[in-house]
Amino acid sequence: MTSLGRASTYLRWVYLLLGAALVLAFILVDSALVAVAQDLQLPKVAIGIVIAVIAAGPPIALGVLPAVREVEGIAVESLLGVRFEERPLGPARTWPQRRRTASWFCLHLVAGGAIGVLSTIVFGVGAIWLAVPFRSPGTRDIVPGWTYEVTGGWGDLWLPAAAVGGIVGLFLLSAAVGALLAHLAPRVLGPTAAERIELLERRTATLAERNRLARELHDSVGHALSLVTIQAAAARRVLSTDPEFAETALAAMETSARSALAELDHVLGLLRDDRRPGSQTTPQATLGDLDRLVDATRAGGITVDVRRNGDLDRLPAAVSREAYRIVQEGLTNAIRHAGHRAGELTIDLSIRLDGSGLRLELTNPVSGTSDHAGGGRGLAGIRERVAVLQGTVAAGLDGPLWRLAVTLPVAVTTKG
Repeated sequence: MTSLGRASTYLRWVYLLLGAALVLAFILVDSALVAVAQDLQLPKVAIGIVIAVIAAGPPIALGVLPAVREVEGIAVESLLGVRFEERPLGPARTWPQRRRTASWFCLHLVAGGAIGVLSTIVFGVGAIWLAVPFRSPGTRDIVPGWTYEVTGGWGDLWLPAAAVGGIVGLFLLSAAVGALLAHLAPRVLGPTAAERIELLERRTATLAERNRLARELHDSVGHALSLVTIQAAAARRVLSTDPEFAETALAAMETSARSALAELDHVLGLLRDDRRPGSQTTPQATLGDLDRLVDATRAGGITVDVRRNGDLDRLPAAVSREAYRIVQEGLTNAIRHAGHRAGELTIDLSIRLDGSGLRLELTNPVSGTSDHAGGGRGLAGIRERVAVLQGTVAAGLDGPLWRLAVTLPVAVTTKG
C-alpha cells in the first residue's frame, strides 16, 4: 500500500471515530435536554422537539462528514446494484454534496429503521399467529397488554392468514422501498448537473490527450518501424553484392531504432505524467528536423525529392510540429502502400509557405499491390491533425500517382 493509500485509510478511520464521538455527544446532550425539559414541566411540543433533535441530530452530524458519501456509495452499489457516473464515488468535496449526503443518510436510516421495526413485528407476531390452529382455546398474550383470542373454530383462520399476508406485504414493501432508494441514490448521492458537466469535461480532456498521444505513437514509432523494415529488406537483398550499401542500411536501421526509442520514451513520459526532478522527455520534432527525417528515409534506398519555398523558420511552433508529423505520416504511407521496392520508389515532397498559408504535397507512384493493405490509421490521424488547425486535406489517386495535399492556414506573410 502506498503512503497515499495509507493516509486515505487513516483519514477514513478518523472520520468514523469522529462520527461516533459526535453521535455519542448528541445522545448525551439530548438526553440531558429531555431530562431538563421534564423537570421544568415544559409542554409536550417542546419535549417532542427535543426528541426530534435526538433522532435527527446524530445522523445529520455524521452525514456531513466527507467519508460518508464514499461509504454510502459502496453500500448502494453492493446492495442495490446502482452504478454511479463517478466511479468510484468519492468523498464529499463541497458543502452541497455534504448536504445531499446527510439527507440521503437520514433517509437511509429512516427507511432501514422502519423496515427493521416492521420486520420485528411481522415475523414476531406472524410466528405466533401461524401456530394458532395448534393451540387450545383461550386468551393469549403477544406482549403484556396485547392479547388475542383463540376460539378453536374456523374463525381463528384469519390470524394465520393475516400473518401470511403481513409477511408477503413486508416483502413487497421492502422491494418497493429498495426500488425507491435505488431510483433516488444517483440523484442524491451522484453528481449534480454542474458536476456532471465538469466530470464530462475532464473525461473529454483525457480522451483528447489519449488520442493525441496515440497519434504521436502511430506517426513517430510507426514511421521508424516502417523504415527499419524497408531498410532491413534492402540490406538483405544486397548483402552479398553491395556490402557497403548494406552497411549503410544497417547503420540507418540503428539510427531509426534509436529515434523510435526516444520518441517512445517521450510519449510514455507524457502518459506517466512524470515530473520528477531530473526527468526529461524528448522535445517534439518540427520542420527544422525535416532533413534528418528525409535522410533516414533515403538510407533505405528510397528516393525523396524535396522542394521548399518560404521561410519555414517563421512558422508557429504548433504548426511546425503538426506539419512535421503530417510529412512523416505521408512518407510512411508511401513506403507501406506504394507497392514498389525500396530502390524503385520515388517520393516527391513539396513544402510551400506564402500568404495563403502552408501547403504540403506528397506524391508517389502506386502499382496497385502492397504488402500492407488497408487497416491503418495514418490518413485518419492526418485528418485529425489538420482539423485541429482548421486546414484542408485532399488525398487520393491522381492517375498513376497517389497525391496527398494539405493546406494549413498560417498567420505569416513571406516572400516566396
